[in-house]
Amino acid sequence: MGVSVAAAAGAALCLGIVLIVAGLRRRERELSTGPSTGLWVTGLERWRTMSRGRQAWIVAALALGPLAAAVSGWPLAAVLLPAVLIVVPGLLTQPAQPEIDVLAGLDRWVRLVSTSLTSGKSVRDAIVATRAQAPDVLKEPVARLVARLDQRWTMRDALFAMADELNLADADAVLAALSVAAARGGGGARVTLGALTDSLQDRLRALREVAAERAKPRAVVRQVTVITLVVLAMAVFMSPQFFAPYTTPMGSLLAAALAATYLCCLVMLRRKTVPPPAPRFLRSQP
Repeated sequence: MGVSVAAAAGAALCLGIVLIVAGLRRRERELSTGPSTGLWVTGLERWRTMSRGRQAWIVAALALGPLAAAVSGWPLAAVLLPAVLIVVPGLLTQPAQPEIDVLAGLDRWVRLVSTSLTSGKSVRDAIVATRAQAPDVLKEPVARLVARLDQRWTMRDALFAMADELNLADADAVLAALSVAAARGGGGARVTLGALTDSLQDRLRALREVAAERAKPRAVVRQVTVITLVVLAMAVFMSPQFFAPYTTPMGSLLAAALAATYLCCLVMLRRKTVPPPAPRFLRSQP
């Protein structure tokens, strides 16, 4: 009876973890520009893009769960331990900030284009001339932009297609301004790009300040979580009888509920510190 109840608690915890991961992936699917590929294909692609260290950590955590359950005689450990070792670090790590990276790359690239205009080049010629100097985050988009221009795309359509690739509201503003500068030409283009670089610096400064403020509560929660896990691990070895009530069927249900509640709190914190992307306003013609 006790084992079956513990197994049911473990299954409930697994379901909760699956729902948490699905909620986190929802935002990633909204940011994606490609068609939906299904949960299995998406999971396989995500696994392939992970670092070897992260893959080794996940495999070790999955193997450690059944081992801990066999040694301790607590079936719930087979699910609870991998969940803690895999999900918690992912929720407490620094999230990716593509908008800051892309905007910083656009700032450097626009400055290169603006500098190239002083030698009498048009915006199109300046873009082609600075293709090799584009920041790493923009090398492929700029290379495709130049290829479209070589295929006799208009400057406006080529820049709007690049905006679709970058898929960021701030990038829309930059490329729309670059399109306006290309239409003006001459001194008007240099003035427009000069004002654009100043605006980019202000926007980058604001984004970095906001990111720094959002990182503070995440750092505090990370410290609290690490201290809590260390204390619990020490208690397991120094005072095993402390966890004796959690080996009962009701105790297993309570442990699963506490773990799921804490994970849900971490998910809420993650969502608060990772705001949804601003809506785009620039779209290329189909």
